[in-house]
Amino acid sequence: MPLRSLSISIILIALFLQASNPMHAQEVFARFTVNSSKVSTQIDKKIFQTLQNGITNFINNRKWTNDVFQPTERIQCSFVLNIEQDLGSNVFKGRLTVQAARPAFNTAYDSPLLNFQDDNVVFKYIEFQPIEFNENRVQGNDPLVGNLTAILAYYINLILGIDYDSFSIRGGEPYFLRLWNIVNNAPDSRDISGWKSFDGLRNRYWLAENFNNNRFALMHDALYAYYRTGLDVFYENEEAGRTGILNALSFLQAIQSENPSAMILPFFFQGKGNELVKIFSKANGEQKTRARELLTKLDITNGSLYKELR
Repeated sequence: MPLRSLSISIILIALFLQASNPMHAQEVFARFTVNSSKVSTQIDKKIFQTLQNGITNFINNRKWTNDVFQPTERIQCSFVLNIEQDLGSNVFKGRLTVQAARPAFNTAYDSPLLNFQDDNVVFKYIEFQPIEFNENRVQGNDPLVGNLTAILAYYINLILGIDYDSFSIRGGEPYFLRLWNIVNNAPDSRDISGWKSFDGLRNRYWLAENFNNNRFALMHDALYAYYRTGLDVFYENEEAGRTGILNALSFLQAIQSENPSAMILPFFFQGKGNELVKIFSKANGEQKTRARELLTKLDITNGSLYKELR
């Protein structure tokens, strides 16, 4: 081979290896949207587009784990930040809706992993300021500046924890521990809420507490049973898949019997009502009856949906 052709071949191979190196593929692919329709027109709305672009890059370009992900394995998730108020001095208050999904094995179907709305998002943002997060120094120099990235890092680790749990038993433990670390070192200010036990019964504190508390250890088994032994086997054996999901519901029933008001139970069911009805609508009589009994007790919010399972 001529020397020039050999050199070109080496360069092409190097470029191919660099492009295909999975170390360049991050763990999540997030769509981050800022909705500022409720904010006064006196503000230059370009700041929110800059924020949207900056946060999108922050989430998608950061390495959140030590594992190797192929591009097709990236977890699909979305964040919608609705700005509710301009509090002045570049401080804003909003609501954050977080959603993530996981594909069922050998299908084109994506099952909800997380569907949650956080109503306690207060942050400070000056256009073009660096968007950073240090896991060992969550607070930063200004609590209001660091609060938004702390919240986003919290939910990314929550998504990772649930996703890892869905593939291996207790696989998400490192990411749930990170949740607890973020909570324990969260930004602290009189305007910030959601990080403390006394901020309410259903907030970031209690969700992290539940996922790290041994009283709720069966939740990790429920996640594995629901996805790995349930949805992932549907393509080859629907009855076995439904049995796996019934096992998951049984784990959740055990949690409810000991902790009837725990935040983690309604959190699990958010976004899953219609999915569960479809799963059991074609079940045999015994499975359908069992599913209806469990679901009407576990997920009262969607009780009317489960009445269809007759």
